[in-house]
Amino acid sequence: MKLIDPTVPAKIQTSKRAPALASLEGKTIGLLWNHKVNGDKLLNETAALLQSQFGGKVLPMVAKRNASAPAPAELLTNLAPECDYIITASGD
Repeated sequence: MKLIDPTVPAKIQTSKRAPALASLEGKTIGLLWNHKVNGDKLLNETAALLQSQFGGKVLPMVAKRNASAPAPAELLTNLAPECDYIITASGD
């Protein structure tokens, strides 16, 4: 009998999370919609709530075209310098 180990070594992580914000006060919010039904409504309501609570600015919503695929790098690269944080949501 030959035993085979079905596991694979874990990938080495090459990216790091951004540091946590100390506060949301006065920050600019980016909105990323995945094009699922009602996701845009959820994002707008959440952004309005955050803005009323912490001030700041809400950027126009951007959308990715495929809910099951990651956002294109170019979309995130263009959005990131304009905002302090991004929120995304799934609808249905």
